[in-house]
Amino acid sequence: MDHKINKTILRILLVIFSFSLFFYSCTNQNSEVNDLFSHAQKRSDDLRLSVYITAHAVNDLLSTDAGRREAISLFRSNGITKAYVEFYRGGLVIQQPLLEKVQQFFISNQIDVVGGIATVPGTNFGVRQQAQLGWFNWQNPKTQKDLKEVMQMAAAVFDEIIVDDFLCTADTSEESKNARAGRSWSQYRRDLLTQLSQELFIKPAKEINPDISIIIKYPQWYDRFHLFGYDVEREPALYDKVWVGTESRGQYTQRYGFVQPYEGFVNYRWLSTLSQGKISGAWFDHGDCDDDDFIEQAYQTVLAGAQEIVIFNYFSFVNGHKGHHLLRMQFDQLADLAREIALNPVQGAAAYKPAHSDAGSDLYLMDFIGMLGAPLIPHSTYPADSDVILLPTQAAADSNILQKIESSLSRNATLIFTTGFLANAPNGEKLAEMAGITWPFKSTPFNSPILLESGNRKEIKHGLDLEANIKSTTAQTLLAVQHGFEKIPFLTEQKFGENSVYILNVHTFSQADFDKVKEVLLCPKPLGLLEIPQSWANTFRGVFNQKSKVQLDAPSRICLQPLGENGWVIHNYNQSKTEFTLQAESAAGQSWRNGFTGETITPDNGIFKYELPPRSRMWIKRDK
Repeated sequence: MDHKINKTILRILLVIFSFSLFFYSCTNQNSEVNDLFSHAQKRSDDLRLSVYITAHAVNDLLSTDAGRREAISLFRSNGITKAYVEFYRGGLVIQQPLLEKVQQFFISNQIDVVGGIATVPGTNFGVRQQAQLGWFNWQNPKTQKDLKEVMQMAAAVFDEIIVDDFLCTADTSEESKNARAGRSWSQYRRDLLTQLSQELFIKPAKEINPDISIIIKYPQWYDRFHLFGYDVEREPALYDKVWVGTESRGQYTQRYGFVQPYEGFVNYRWLSTLSQGKISGAWFDHGDCDDDDFIEQAYQTVLAGAQEIVIFNYFSFVNGHKGHHLLRMQFDQLADLAREIALNPVQGAAAYKPAHSDAGSDLYLMDFIGMLGAPLIPHSTYPADSDVILLPTQAAADSNILQKIESSLSRNATLIFTTGFLANAPNGEKLAEMAGITWPFKSTPFNSPILLESGNRKEIKHGLDLEANIKSTTAQTLLAVQHGFEKIPFLTEQKFGENSVYILNVHTFSQADFDKVKEVLLCPKPLGLLEIPQSWANTFRGVFNQKSKVQLDAPSRICLQPLGENGWVIHNYNQSKTEFTLQAESAAGQSWRNGFTGETITPDNGIFKYELPPRSRMWIKRDK
């Protein structure tokens, strides 16, 4: 009897086991493989990765079945869910049949597709400008005719087209001189390219495809836009979407300028104040990048607010780059951060840069201030509600700046003037009196290798560039250099009621600095400003951070980006491990963790003290 029972039980167990195997097999076949591509699709609302494929890559690599299969493999392995397929660059026009074949192939493989155009001249296409860079002479009828025709062809294929960042010119041909008709070069070029945006891109494309969306993509050289035809006020109103260049590349090398990582953040946030809510994403590349440079671009892009990143270009994915591994491994960290930034954007002191304003001797100053640990948020209109406001040379373009300053001081705001601003602002004498320095003074830029630190002389790499030999009347000198036999102020403070007016006697770059090395767009040399000692860096950033109830004790190239009351992101852009101390009133009695790793972080009486590895970052995040 027991034997029969045992056999019955055995049969039941075998049936259950067989059914389990069958069920597992079926569900396993139908379940989605959790590879990076499917994972990236699920997280596309937080962050999306896209790749720009140049016309030459389309022609050389995507014209065969094998080439297109390789593209899908590369897209899937890197979590890329969107392709920007270029149809014109440098004289090469991709014909409509190939564009359609590539588009259909990508769409059938779950890759969204956008068209792209790089408006640079080529053999028998358009007319090259008479100037240093390889841009178009946009005034020439052949340039206009060729571009209009290729846009109409592409509009029959794509429902969205991005205009790459060559919608600019430095042409000084007789043709352009005659058309200029007494206007400044800046005004003429902005008028011309605003007009041609409609006539060559938007109107012709919408005649072919009424529902098409046209995107303008701005480069990263924001302090030079107006010189070469970018009109950041009128263009966003014309285009359907705006994209922003955040390509900072290698900060220590000259190939693409000594551009600081914070520049991408500044450019994106400044353009976001001008783009009428149309910014849809950002763009960076591999140029002059090691793996750290590459991934650092991604973090500043996300911190600025981008939720789609276009990576230029596809050739680099075929050839491989060490930064791709970091991007794959840190995709979730970037996506988590993007989701947080959408709710809690980076906050900081305000910097005022009106549209089309000349930077004078303060070119790209905001980038360097950010690299000193002073979180700086650029504004295109006067930041009347801000508690701490930087007024660089660019702010002197505002003819009503004195009244706005007086209004800010009446509400106990802290003001920081650069010497370049004072030298160029209306009512400069009154502003100098307000700041407690002598007037007039002459802008005579000089470099001093000797800083004064607690009464001692300290030499720094590259020396420190100052704009003028200013002298204090009633202002207190906080930081100074030794220049010959003179002690010259670098940073002064004048008490003004309950607050202060500061003078920052700084010189980054001027047109003369660009001309010396024949640079047109990007930082022409390294600056000693980022080599100042830690005590100087602490004093410097303390001026900007004084209203934030946060104190950062750290050397330069430690970048701080507050997310309101919800935490901070701290970057170490140094080439060596670096210690920082962050003291925040809001930290005590709260639970914190590293938003990138999930590790619990416990402050000591509101003080965080950590050592960051070289070229790394930390996200101190409040636990909900």
